[in-house]
Amino acid sequence: MGHKEYHIENISGLATAKILVIYTGGTLGMIYDQEDHTLVPMNFEQLSRHIPELNRVQAEITVIPIEPPIDSSDMRPEIWLELASLIEQKYDEYDGFVILHGTDTMAYTASALSFLFENLGKPVIFTGAQLSLGVARTDARENMITAIELAADQTDNQPILHEVCIYFNGRLLRGNRAKKKESSQFDAFQSENYPMLAEVGVYCEYNYPYLFQKPSGPFTVYHQLDTGVLIIKLFPGLSNEMLAEMLKIKELKAIILETYGSGNASSNEGFLRVLKATSNDGIIILNVSQCQGGSVRQQDYATGLGLQNIGVISGKDLTTEAALTKLMFLLGQNLPKAEIESLLQKNLRGEMAD
Repeated sequence: MGHKEYHIENISGLATAKILVIYTGGTLGMIYDQEDHTLVPMNFEQLSRHIPELNRVQAEITVIPIEPPIDSSDMRPEIWLELASLIEQKYDEYDGFVILHGTDTMAYTASALSFLFENLGKPVIFTGAQLSLGVARTDARENMITAIELAADQTDNQPILHEVCIYFNGRLLRGNRAKKKESSQFDAFQSENYPMLAEVGVYCEYNYPYLFQKPSGPFTVYHQLDTGVLIIKLFPGLSNEMLAEMLKIKELKAIILETYGSGNASSNEGFLRVLKATSNDGIIILNVSQCQGGSVRQQDYATGLGLQNIGVISGKDLTTEAALTKLMFLLGQNLPKAEIESLLQKNLRGEMAD
């Protein structure tokens, strides 16, 4: 991961915070090449030319572009760990962090970092764009500028935000509560099960009751993730034989079962027998809903109670992205199965209802 730094000259004379911007890749950093008539990666030495408003933002801005840039479809847990380490290295130097990221896997990366950071006392804000800087109607400019302003926002010389967030199109969301909902509209992200942290129009209106308070413990970064997790989305016609074959993967340590509605699945005895055998083999099974909003309530219907009775853990109102990264995080700490199952049901980073 490259660490060449570019400093944005500030002409406002009002810089009050130091912000580190990390560009990982994605649509936001593409510009139009006048000769080839194509979109190409931006030279970050010329960032101020493409977004001159950055010179007037009330913050000292440093940009670190990752080389080579990563399309978000190629995002990997190894890069999550590298991003966490980079922020750990720079944590004392800066008041806030903005990560420019492709939208397709942004919610996964934001969720992963939320678990890798314990007692985060500064804002880490993800943003990106649906249209690149090389397009006249781009949303990249507003998203980037506002994300930096939010990361720099302070009260009594202290950051207002103390968590991993996603900012997009006027909405600031908790990172591990967000999902991408749109591929063609600027309003790309939603948080069905948790209110917006802030709404940005002419003014920024923070939703203070829902913000994390400044932590009292020391900032800690974890450096292990375990990728032995499989997501299985239930669908009518999924045979017991096919399910059993998927669960034979040697490296498998946990599965996320995307169920119907409030955590319901087939009551077929063969289906439940396959899952029970998997659980008895030491594989953790976590139940999350295919629905965008609402919560898993396995006890409400017989079709959910069957899962509960064979040891499937309720994921409550976790997003699939948060469920995956939470499992990777907990498995990476080499904890006993019983402890992992207990922690899966507890709110660690604001990812689920208490």
